[in-house]
Amino acid sequence: MALLSPLPPSPWPRFSEPLKLAVLASGNGSNLEAIATAIAQGDLHAQVQVVIYNNPKAKVAERAERLGLPKVLLNHRHYPSREALDQDIISTVQAHGADWVIMAGWMRCVTQVLIDAFPGKVLNIHPSLLPSFPGIHAVDQALAAGVKVSGCTVHHVELKVDSGPIIIQAVVPVLPDDTPDTLQARIQVQEHRIYPAAIALAASQMA
Repeated sequence: MALLSPLPPSPWPRFSEPLKLAVLASGNGSNLEAIATAIAQGDLHAQVQVVIYNNPKAKVAERAERLGLPKVLLNHRHYPSREALDQDIISTVQAHGADWVIMAGWMRCVTQVLIDAFPGKVLNIHPSLLPSFPGIHAVDQALAAGVKVSGCTVHHVELKVDSGPIIIQAVVPVLPDDTPDTLQARIQVQEHRIYPAAIALAASQMA
């Protein structure tokens, strides 16, 4: 595997106070666990203040509970607009003392309301080498296009989906017999590798 962007120098940057993270997730939460593991190992100087999830059946809730992390359900179906949901996200993030919003499999488009509340501090991870294959079903898009490499990207969030400045990318080869599941699994290994490092790098760039 290869990186298209260098990881921060080892040890990763440390700050006078740990970064205060709010993690947004809609699914299994494997990237949440990768971030929590990096924190526990002392690689990422941060704390997960709250896990926000929008799907009542999301496995991330069980993972957050096992990790001893506060969790809050904000079911998007109960909101009249995306802006209303984002306003509640902002209130929840602030109430838990966080100031970084880490989208880790958050399957909702965010609005300028959220982006403006945490300028430069809203990050996302996407399973492709952006700007190629933004949006949903990125792995399927890559296989359909017949590319020889794919990968993942951590980037700052802007209003246009998957368009913000890139922080770190990792490359994964596409094998001749790959299926969406097998390629996704190899990409996810790299997601777990680069997301904690990208958080540290993004914070160091703002220091």
